[in-house]
Parts: sequence; C-alpha cells; structure tokens
Amino acid sequence: MPSRKEIQWSQLRVGALVLAAVAVLIGLIFLMSGSSGGLFARKVVLRAYFQNAAGVKNGAPVTLQDVTIGNVIRVRVVPERNPTPVEVTMRVGKEFEQALHTDSTASISQAGVLGDSYVDLDSARATGPVPANNAELRTTGAPSIQDVIRTSNISIDELTALIRKLETLTDSLNSRRGTMGELVNDPTLGHKITQIASDLQTITSAIASGKGSLGKFVNDDSLYTRADSAVTRLDRITTDLDEGKGSAGKLLKDDSLYNRLDAAVGNANQLLTEVNAGHGALGKLAKDPAFAQKLDDTVTRLDSILTNVDEGKGSLGQFVQNPSLYNHADQTLDQTQQLVRSIREDPKKYLVIRMKVF
Repeated sequence: MPSRKEIQWSQLRVGALVLAAVAVLIGLIFLMSGSSGGLFARKVVLRAYFQNAAGVKNGAPVTLQDVTIGNVIRVRVVPERNPTPVEVTMRVGKEFEQALHTDSTASISQAGVLGDSYVDLDSARATGPVPANNAELRTTGAPSIQDVIRTSNISIDELTALIRKLETLTDSLNSRRGTMGELVNDPTLGHKITQIASDLQTITSAIASGKGSLGKFVNDDSLYTRADSAVTRLDRITTDLDEGKGSAGKLLKDDSLYNRLDAAVGNANQLLTEVNAGHGALGKLAKDPAFAQKLDDTVTRLDSILTNVDEGKGSLGQFVQNPSLYNHADQTLDQTQQLVRSIREDPKKYLVIRMKVF
C-alpha cells in the first residue's frame, strides 16, 4: 500500500501535467490568434457586402496587400441588401488600422486554383480617413473558383473545336483532297525541292568561286576599286562645288550671278508689266484692239489673194495655174538664151553699124 507521501507526489505530478497542458493550450490559442494581434489585442470590426460568399467561411484570413491582418468572424445573408446580400464581418488588429481607409476596397480571392477563399483588402489607391469601428468597405468583383472553372470549360470547348478542325484538315491532307493535299502527297514534290536545293547550291558555289557576272560582281576587287575611285571623285567634285571652283561652283557660290539673275527677273517682270499695261510698241501690239482688227483684215485679205491665186484668177493666178503661160515663158527664155549664145559666137552678124551721109 503506497504511503501518503507517494500519493501526494503523484497528485503533484498530475497537477503539474495539467498546468503544463493548460499553458500549451493557451500558447496555441495565442499563436492561432496571432494574425489579428493576439487574443487580448485591440481589434477593429469592418463589414463588406458581396453578391455571394464564394467559399468564405468563419475564421478565413483577412489580408492587406497579401499580409494577414485579421480574420472573418461572421458570414450571413442580409436579403434587404440585394443585389449584394452576403455580409462578411471582419476583425482586424488595431495596429493595422492606420493602413486602412474608408475608400479601401475588399474582394474575395482564392489561395490558388483549389485553395481556400479569403478576404483581401486593397489600400493602394485609397486616400480617405481611417475607418471607424463597424465601418463598411466598398467591394470589388473578383473571379471565384466557379468563374475560373466556367472560363476553363469554355477554353476547353474552344480547344476541342480547334483540335477537331485540325483533325479534319489533317484527314484532308492525308486523303490528297484540295490543292494542299496534292502538294503534300505529290511524290514528285520532294524531287523538285531537292532539285531546286541542288541548283541553288550550284549557283551559290559558282558565285563563291567568282564564276559568271554575279560571281565577278561579288568577288572581283576591281569593282570595289572602281566604286571607291568613283566615290573619291564624287567627293572631290562636291568639295570643289562647296569651295566655289569651276563653273558649277561659281553658279552655286557666286553672289553676283544671283544678283544678275535677280535683276534679269526684275527686268522681265517690269517688261511684262508694261506690256500688260499697253505701253510701248509691244504693249500696243498686245493690247491695241485696232491693231488686232488691222491684223485680222490683213490676214483676211492675204487669204483672199491666195484663194484667187489658187483658183487661177488674175495675172498671178494665171501664171501659177495656167501651164501654157509657163510653157510660153519657158520657150521665151530658151529663145533668149539661144539669141545671146549666137550673139556671142558672131557679134558682127547682129551688131552692124550703118552710117549715112546726107
């Protein structure tokens, strides 16, 4: 039978073990509530209203810029707040109050695709005052896991349709339907491509070895020399032009040429002005209506004379149009020529001087 001392010692050990368990439990409670500043830390209650809870539960973390600052303490439905009837009540540590503003926003996010939902607060663009206890924060839409799954299903459907189209295209190519199918399945195509590659290799080899016009163009150093010489000459010419040498240089640099050209343009402009004003003989010729009438009458008369000549009227018209007159004139000239020739041959026969004395 144990002694009284042993019983007391056993009871002391049990009490110590219970105290240790209570201390560990308290420590765990402090650790679990550390995200909101501890069990006895001062806290601020905030509210936000969403269209749906999106998986948020009591105890879910509340973060600010991805830093945990509190927890969700209640999620309930408030029908009169339709279309955002889900009220999420949050409790955050008092020490984070200065980082929050009345225009801060709240949204529901997921920790990864299959992670738990939590409330994320955003104060990046907030400038309002610090929110009071039990204040309401504005909410912003955030894609829920259902939205992600729905979008993924749409993407999968589109990808499936694309795969079906690719299968149809592949079947068409393999069955030699259409132009592309014939191009892919034509056995002569590979031979043609090989022949083209061989020809290209032959051409490039010939060019690399300096054969042909193109090969000489690529490999002949004399072409570079001539091009360099041409560039040098061109540079020399432009230098001479810039220095005012030669006729072209003087044309570009000599101010007197510009002055003479400007004076010539001025004189021409003055001359045209005087002509337009009707001054001088040229101006009267251009502006005098009487002169224009006289010129028109003269042209009309000349046209009438030429018409009469062309019709054979008058002496000049007969001379131009009558062939017999031309023949008589030609015959007369011929006889006159013969007479002159005879006189030169025997002048005594035609030139006889007779003297009579009375």
